[in-house]
Amino acid sequence: MNDARIEALTELPAGTADAVLDLIGAAAAADGQPAVSENGRLHLRGGAREGVRHLLLRTPSEDSGGPELTGYAQVDGADPVEAPAAELLVHPDRRSRGHGRALADAVLDATGKRVRVWAHGGHPAARHLAQRLGLKLFRELRQLRRPLAADAADLPEPRFPDGVTVRTFVPGQDEDAWLAVNAAAFAHHPEQGSLTRRDLADRLAEPWFDPAGFFLAFRGPDLVGFHWTKVHPADGLGEVYVVGVLPSEQGGGLGRALTALGLRHLALDRGLRTAMLYVDADNGSAVAVYERLGFTTHEVDLMYRTES
Repeated sequence: MNDARIEALTELPAGTADAVLDLIGAAAAADGQPAVSENGRLHLRGGAREGVRHLLLRTPSEDSGGPELTGYAQVDGADPVEAPAAELLVHPDRRSRGHGRALADAVLDATGKRVRVWAHGGHPAARHLAQRLGLKLFRELRQLRRPLAADAADLPEPRFPDGVTVRTFVPGQDEDAWLAVNAAAFAHHPEQGSLTRRDLADRLAEPWFDPAGFFLAFRGPDLVGFHWTKVHPADGLGEVYVVGVLPSEQGGGLGRALTALGLRHLALDRGLRTAMLYVDADNGSAVAVYERLGFTTHEVDLMYRTES
């Protein structure tokens, strides 16, 4: 590992960010899913973000001997309560040479050995590295999928509680109300509940964003729930991107109704034949709702952490 050099940055130049995204894409093609989450990929652009650090591992090129981007790690320490969260990867052609261990050691050093680390897809190599580092499994995020039918009769019917009306998101009008409800609905969730105005703006600026698939539920003038859908055109997938309901409205069927409405949009309006979503394995009530709607587990992401 004497030929490896790791550089820590708080902001990436545009060209370097593009190179990291290409590296993530190459690894995803080999592994079946990106090693860096959507939130992490958004952090690669748009300037410095509080608490976010980028670790770049460079080694001599096998062709020219010049420095080559071989691995990448991102450390997000923006959460004031939780340990920093990290994601890391090595180019598929440069694995099994100790680069993953070098990056992981750099992450531990950067966080004072207090860190949570994602292993997207839960691949054996990632599990083995976590074990060697003495990390303990503490979170399982499931990706669920279900087929979608072209006939409305074969799709779940949205039945909303009395007094609830629904419309779609209006950019420039609904951001503050949505952020407030999202924070309340996901107060227990370390990633979703902490989204800021900047985080929301980043997502609204993405090419996939479509307000016609972003449903808001109101009781009178007050926003009480939402279902934001997402389309992955390259994969032919529709995603239940996020469903949130105010705590005071939970248990009355609003979440199920919003989910059903979004599934109909993905199937009937967008013509998609498969829906996916992510849910924490220990969120028993949400898992039960989705299983009753026909979802089954497709794959899992695992999070490990250092002993506290």
